[in-house]
Amino acid sequence: MAPKQKQPCYVLGVGMTKFIKPRGKVDYTELGYEAGIKAMLDAQISYDDVEQGIACYCYGDSTCGQRVFYQFGMTQIPIYNVNNNCSTGSTGLAMARNLISAGAADCVLVVGFEKMMPGSLQTFFNDRESPLGTTYAMMAKTRGLSKAPGAAQMFGNAGREYMEKYGAKAEDFAEIARINHAHSVNNPYSQFRDVYTLEQILASPKIHEPLTKLQCCPTSDGGAAAVLVSQAFLDARPHLRDQAVLVAGQCLATDAPSLFSGSAIDLVGREMTTRAAAAAMAEAGVTPSDVAVCELHDCFSANEMCLLDALGFAEPGRAHELVRSGGITYGPGRKVLVNPSGGLISKGHPLGATGIAQCAELVWHLRGWANNRAVPGTKYALQHNLGLGGAAVVTVYRRADGREAPVLDSAAVGRINKQGYNPAVEARGFTAEEANRVRSKHKTNDFAFTATLPMMKAAQAKV
Repeated sequence: MAPKQKQPCYVLGVGMTKFIKPRGKVDYTELGYEAGIKAMLDAQISYDDVEQGIACYCYGDSTCGQRVFYQFGMTQIPIYNVNNNCSTGSTGLAMARNLISAGAADCVLVVGFEKMMPGSLQTFFNDRESPLGTTYAMMAKTRGLSKAPGAAQMFGNAGREYMEKYGAKAEDFAEIARINHAHSVNNPYSQFRDVYTLEQILASPKIHEPLTKLQCCPTSDGGAAAVLVSQAFLDARPHLRDQAVLVAGQCLATDAPSLFSGSAIDLVGREMTTRAAAAAMAEAGVTPSDVAVCELHDCFSANEMCLLDALGFAEPGRAHELVRSGGITYGPGRKVLVNPSGGLISKGHPLGATGIAQCAELVWHLRGWANNRAVPGTKYALQHNLGLGGAAVVTVYRRADGREAPVLDSAAVGRINKQGYNPAVEARGFTAEEANRVRSKHKTNDFAFTATLPMMKAAQAKV
C-alpha cells in the first residue's frame, strides 16, 4: 500500500527538567509540570491553545497524565496516557504527529515524566505473564541466564554476538561509553557530567560481558515536553517560523518474526529499527549520509554498536571501525555526531521522558541554540528510541525553512525566546509569573496543584 500524504507537523516548543538520581525528592507531578510549562513558554503559547494532550510514563497509575495536565488548566481536552516501555516518549510524539497530520488537531502538548526507583528496572506485576516472557525464554534457550539485570544480559549478549561475528573488541564498546560521557559535559540537563578515560570505563564493575557499569544507563527521575503544531497554526505565527522544526519523516515499528531467530542482536529489536529507519528516511527523502547529528537509544554501549549498523551509519558488521576512526564524535573523522547530549548512558533514562528529551536536543541543534555542542553543517537530525517488547521510533527532523542550522550566541537566543537566557546551554527553573503566562486563562483550579496534598494529609491525620 502506498504511503498516504501527511499534512506537515512541526515541533514549535520544547522543555525539560534536569535528569536526577531517583531518590524520591521530586514527584512526577512536579517533573511533568516543569517540563510542560517550559515547552509552552518556548512555543510562546498558552494552554488554551492546546487541543489535545499526551502524557508519557511507564511507572504510575492509569491517569497520571490528567494529574499533571490539570495543573496547566482544566479545559476538558482529550488527554491520552501512553506506556510503550523505553520508547514511550517518542511514541507520544508519533501519536501527536499523527493527530496533526490527519487534521484532528492543530496544537498538541506531549509531556513525558518518570519517577523511578533506584537500581535496575523491575516489574510490580508478578502474578501474570511478563510482556517480555517469550523474549527472556529465547535468551535462556540460546545464551543462558546470569545473575545480571535482565536488560543488561540481553544487550550484553547482543554485544557478544557482535564481537563473535565481526571482530569488535571490549575496548570498542568502552570507547562508545567514553564518548558519551565526554559529550555530557556540555549538556546542563545531564544526570552525570563526569569525564572518564577508556581505562576507567573498562575497570569499572563488570555487569555482563562486555558491559561494565559505566557502559550502562542509570535509572533517573525527569521530565520533558514538546508542543507540536500544524502548518496552519505556524502560518498564523510567522514570527516563530525560525524556531519551528519539521517532522520530515517518522515511523513507529514493532518486531518481526526474526525476533525469535536465535540471534542475540535480533532479540533486542534490530529489524524493527531497520524498518523504522528506512521508512522515516524515505519519507524525509534523505539517506544516512545526510544526517549530521543523531540522538540514539544507547541504553547500553552494546546497543549503540548494533544500532549504528541498523540505522545505516556503518556498513553491516563495521560499526566498531566507525567508532575506532572517531566517526561518531567531534573532530576531523566525524561522519555523524552521535548523542551530543551524552545519550542515555550519561544523560540518564527516565523512561517516559527519554524520547521527548532526545527531540528537545535535536530541536536545539537545528535552531542553532546548542552553541556549546553544535555540529557544523547540520541540516537533518535523526532520533532513535527503542523499547523492548517492542517498539522502535525513528524520526527525521529539519528546519521549517530547510536551511542549515546557524549558530546563535546565547544572548541572541535569550532575546528571541523572551526568557533572557538560552535553555539549550543553561538549565533554569521558571517563575510564577511565567507559569501564569502559559496556564489556561479561563479554566484553572489551584486545588489541582501538588501543594494541595499536604493539606489533605493533615486533614486525614485529624480524623
